[in-house]
Amino acid sequence: MIVTIIGTGLIGGSLAITLKERGFATKVIGVDLVQENLHKALRRKIIDEAASLAEAIVVSELIILAIPVDAMLKVLPQVMDLVDQQIVMDVGSTKVAILQQIAHHPKRAQFVATHPMAGTEYSGPESALPDLFDHKCAVICEVEKSSTKAHRLIKQLYQSLQMRLIYLTAAAHDMHTAYISHISHISSFALALTVLEKEDEEERILELASGGFSSTVRLAKSNPKMWIPIFEQNRENVLEVLDEYLKNLQQFRDLLANKDFGNLAQLIRKANDIQKILK
Repeated sequence: MIVTIIGTGLIGGSLAITLKERGFATKVIGVDLVQENLHKALRRKIIDEAASLAEAIVVSELIILAIPVDAMLKVLPQVMDLVDQQIVMDVGSTKVAILQQIAHHPKRAQFVATHPMAGTEYSGPESALPDLFDHKCAVICEVEKSSTKAHRLIKQLYQSLQMRLIYLTAAAHDMHTAYISHISHISSFALALTVLEKEDEEERILELASGGFSSTVRLAKSNPKMWIPIFEQNRENVLEVLDEYLKNLQQFRDLLANKDFGNLAQLIRKANDIQKILK
């Protein structure tokens, strides 16, 4: 199995490492507009060779797009125009806009829309990890519009990564990721800004920061080049979740301002119910 990965950053690089380690891919070709990324991926032996888009597609059986979702809107149709019998998949964090872009493409059945729910706050080939996907969840959207052959291959790919599969519509995917991923990043960005604005002594932050603070603001290190396009494409869902989040923050503030610690404790106990979901 020769696999081309377009985008050799965290997700693309981690896929390249793991697919070869698990025996799914015998050879991985890297395609990236950033030449330094390709050089790093080659030096780390994440990819076996670098090539242009057209050169890589011709010799590959599977093409994986692991690029920011704004670039996906432009590059995916180009890839679909170039493929013959090859299967194409993406790993984007939004789905509605991407699937609309190729909804009427004559080779639509050769494409499988996916989103492996895994990642870190870091980016670039140097951040690639071999165990990033282990026992995590992967979403496949609009599977009924993909051919049986394409679906079977991508299912085998995710099984080799030891990931659990969930099937959703594109709209359901974008709504759910707004709740469990996109709002988490906004919260982290906002908390980091709040602390930085109020705490002038950077060294003091580092001295006092414990595991709780570090884990809460970890996502604030994420690359805006990836996250601004996600917020743009999933704007309506993110706004809905953000409104709900702000309402809850206001409730906490009001109870604290009114010294209503009984109801504040009740609110926290209600929040504790999340442990029934996240075990």
